[in-house]
Amino acid sequence: MSQDDTATTATTADGAEPDSKQKKQEESPDPQEQQRQEAWTARRNLIAHGPSFVMPLARTRIERDLLGVSGGTVEGDVNFNFGPRQQRPEHLSGEIRREQIEELSCVFHACPSFDEALARLRADRVVVLAGGRDTGRRSAALMLLRRLRAERVLSLDPPGSLTALLDQLNDAAGYVLLNLATSRSHPLREPHLLGLRERLEHADGYLVITVEPSAALEDIPFVRWEPPAAEDMLRSHVTRHTGRAAWERLCELAPVTQFLARQQQPGDIEEFALQLVAFHRGEMDEEKLTAYGEQAVTAQVSRWLTDEQRPTSLHDKAFLIALAVFDKAPYAVTAELADMLYERLQHTANPRVSPEIAVFGSSREERLRSAHARGYWDTEVTEWGPLVGQYFAAFQDERTAQLLLTEVWNLHPSARPALVEWIQELADDGRPLVRTRAASATALLATADLSSAMALLIEPWADDDQFGSWLTAANALTMAQLLEVPAVFRILHDWCTADYEGDEGRRWTAVRAYGLLGPVHYEHALNALLEAIRGQHRPYDLEDEDDGEAYAEYLKEEAIQFADALELLLLALRRPVLRALAEHLNDRDRAVREYALLAFLQACEQPDEANDRPLVLNWYAQAAAAVDDTDAHDLIAFWQAALAHRARTAKALRILRGWVLAADRDAEAEAALTSLLPALVTTPANHSRVSHLLRTVRDADKGRFPAADRLLARISTS
Repeated sequence: MSQDDTATTATTADGAEPDSKQKKQEESPDPQEQQRQEAWTARRNLIAHGPSFVMPLARTRIERDLLGVSGGTVEGDVNFNFGPRQQRPEHLSGEIRREQIEELSCVFHACPSFDEALARLRADRVVVLAGGRDTGRRSAALMLLRRLRAERVLSLDPPGSLTALLDQLNDAAGYVLLNLATSRSHPLREPHLLGLRERLEHADGYLVITVEPSAALEDIPFVRWEPPAAEDMLRSHVTRHTGRAAWERLCELAPVTQFLARQQQPGDIEEFALQLVAFHRGEMDEEKLTAYGEQAVTAQVSRWLTDEQRPTSLHDKAFLIALAVFDKAPYAVTAELADMLYERLQHTANPRVSPEIAVFGSSREERLRSAHARGYWDTEVTEWGPLVGQYFAAFQDERTAQLLLTEVWNLHPSARPALVEWIQELADDGRPLVRTRAASATALLATADLSSAMALLIEPWADDDQFGSWLTAANALTMAQLLEVPAVFRILHDWCTADYEGDEGRRWTAVRAYGLLGPVHYEHALNALLEAIRGQHRPYDLEDEDDGEAYAEYLKEEAIQFADALELLLLALRRPVLRALAEHLNDRDRAVREYALLAFLQACEQPDEANDRPLVLNWYAQAAAAVDDTDAHDLIAFWQAALAHRARTAKALRILRGWVLAADRDAEAEAALTSLLPALVTTPANHSRVSHLLRTVRDADKGRFPAADRLLARISTS
């Protein structure tokens, strides 16, 4: 990864110092002196690391040819806390109505973890059920006691201490202690469990304790609650009202299969079952049923952010937002950056309180379960190649990420300052994945509020003096256009064609964005680029690459910008761009000709990731074998122009030498050169240049290359 893309030091949790921006500007090198990242490499990063809500578009339109739940009715868990605590709403405790338990038994569906818990409860009289929130663990606890024929089922008040719990176990009844809160300083220990078992045996009772998966349990046996499949739950709820025969028809409906594919939580499944029963009775049509399934995601997002009855902690909300940005990315990256966002949100909420992060807090599985997300093993794309066996995290429903970010941005503006600072910090990160997701999140925010996204993020990046910031702005505008945000093309045109000083960053941003958008809107992009090139007022009359000072002037940043953009268009679209640029090889528009040649030679240096063969050499081989060999003639014309151009000859020969080296280890590359080289040496000057190259290409260890000798013999007899 190039140096210009590496991250700057992240700001502290309390925000950057007032003069940090000024210090950054004073210490930043001139962008023209920085080592830049190749345009084609940056494009690959955008495609590889883009988010799920936009990259299906990018992969099909930019890349082109180059490239659960629990059984039973869920009434809601009751939260208990031990020790000093803040004021909380009082809850009812005591005997649970028999009617409620019988109603639950009509729809409850057993599963392996339920059977395991039942066996342990029957043998030990007490069982600890560890499961996530909203997974039906309360329903499971009640059904366990019903299966053991408990005459009465009592919900226990949380005791002041675990030993005080013994005083509540005096009757031959079934007991449930929901959401037992433990900590590392006050864990649940084996003596506690032995004491409870002894008291229950004496009273002929049974006790089910439910805890979070992250609860502190000191080597005591527990059952991990893994709820039944969503389809089993939905079937139980529906067949109670419709019968099994009707379910066989209903389960094949598209809205049902789509709903189950998202692996909904028990409460959502119960609600959807009621809607499905209404559909069966003719009380709603299939369109409304589909709409209800889709609304469930929106309702869940709203509950995460605003539900006062079962509030989500600020730390968990930060994780949800981070997961929305890093959906289908490595979990460790998401969790790490979520903590950074939490620090900024906490500073907004209460700047006088330092944020506290439990270094070894909730388990990975529990965090994902609470976020309605899934974890899976996959291969991570890096600049050093793929890394196999990385743990990724993704929302169960792909719409969640987009809905969550949009709602945070539009309906909770108090979070904007922290979110903006966080995204700016992501854009300075050293990892391509993180920088790309900063741009994609900004593009999504632009769909909700373009003016704010431009003013707070995109324009500051474009006005910065860093290549990395310009690239992030270009990526953000590219993805915003793919998401069909209005006015993006107008912004790009204004920035690209502006001829006033001080806007180099905005022009570079627009030029790069045009290069990335070319496969989708190539005529618009190419016309805008050529218009901007023709609007320049600088002479490009140089002829000698060795003219140091003049050549440095020639290769000013603006020149490289346009060449990079044309290179992207050329490699991504091939024929239409090649044909359009070839028309300018012999005209009087010298600036366009210079950029076209430079873009072509840059494209010739790019390898095919599949076989490391030069992309343009592959292109020529395919074009030469095609019935319509127009592309082959145009590629030859570009090579002949490059070899004849005094300022480009040396670079062209260096690239050609690399192709010859590739041919020595690749028979197909040699076959392509066997066809190409005779077409390039039709003039005495080019014949002399290429012949000299083939005679002198050597390796310090191997000496002469056999492929070079064969190619030399081929052009000598042509």
